[in-house]
Amino acid sequence: MTARDTRVVFVAGLSGSGRSTAMDALDDAGFYSVDNLPPPLVEQFLDLCAKSDPPRRQIALAIETREASFLAGIPRVVQQLRSEGARVQLLFLECANEALVNRYRETRRVHPLSPQGSVEEGIERERGLLAELAGLADFVIDSTGMNVHQLRESVLRWAVGGVRPTIVNLTSFGFRRGTPQHAELLFDVRFLPNPHFEPRLRPRTGLDPEVAEFVLKGEAAAGLMERLRGLLAFLLPLYDAEGKAYISVAVGCTGGQHRSVAVVEALARELRAVGREVNSTHRDAGKGD
Repeated sequence: MTARDTRVVFVAGLSGSGRSTAMDALDDAGFYSVDNLPPPLVEQFLDLCAKSDPPRRQIALAIETREASFLAGIPRVVQQLRSEGARVQLLFLECANEALVNRYRETRRVHPLSPQGSVEEGIERERGLLAELAGLADFVIDSTGMNVHQLRESVLRWAVGGVRPTIVNLTSFGFRRGTPQHAELLFDVRFLPNPHFEPRLRPRTGLDPEVAEFVLKGEAAAGLMERLRGLLAFLLPLYDAEGKAYISVAVGCTGGQHRSVAVVEALARELRAVGREVNSTHRDAGKGD
C-alpha cells in the first residue's frame, strides 16, 4: 500500500498540450518522473519507491494515450489508490483544437491516434478516450495561449506553490585544460594576482584561506566581485521568472588552482547568504598549475 506521506501526481492531457513540458517541470521540482507505466504495475512501482533508500515520496506518472489498454485502466488505479488513503492527484492538460492543429502543423508531426488520417480526427478520438480522466482531474491547465515557460510556471505554481528559484552551478577551471562545455556564463580572472608565483602559496589551492586572501584583497578583485555580484543580482530574478532550472557559471584562471577557485568560493558564500541554492565544483584544482 502507498504510504500516506507519498504524493503521486498523474499527468494526462491531449497530445500536443504540453505533457512533456509538465513532466519536465515536475522532475525539476524533485518528483521522480516516469512515462507510460502500465496500470497493473503502478501499485507495485509505488511500493518499490516506498522501499527504496531513501524512499521516494514525490512521484509523477505521465499517462500516454497511444496505448488504449493502458489508458482504460488508469481511472480504476486512481480511484483505488485514493480509497486506500494515498495522496493522489491528477493534472489534466487541455488545449483548444485550433491551437493543437497549429502545433502539429508547425512540427510537421502526425497525430498518434490518427497516423493515416487528419490531425482533427486524432484530436476528437483522443478527447473521447480522455473524457473519464478529465472528469477525475484535480487541476486542469488550458495551455491554448501559453508558451512552454508559462506552462512550466503554471505547473510549478500548482505543484509546489511557485516556481523554484534557479539553482546556480559554479565551476572553477584552468584555461590550459580547456573551457567547460556546459558553461552558460564564463569569466576570465587571469588579471588577478597569481599565487603561483609565491613559493609558499603555490602548492595550495584557492580553498586555502591564505591563498583566497591573497587573490581577493586588492582593488581589482574588489571591483570584480562587486560587478559579478551586481550582474547575478540582476540576472537571477529574471531566470527565476523564466522558470530556468539552473544556470552554469564558469570562472577560469591559467591552471584552475588558485584564482578561479577563490573567486568561485567567494561567490558561492555570497549567494548562499541571500538564500540562493548553489553547487560549487573545482574541475582542475589539485591537478597542478
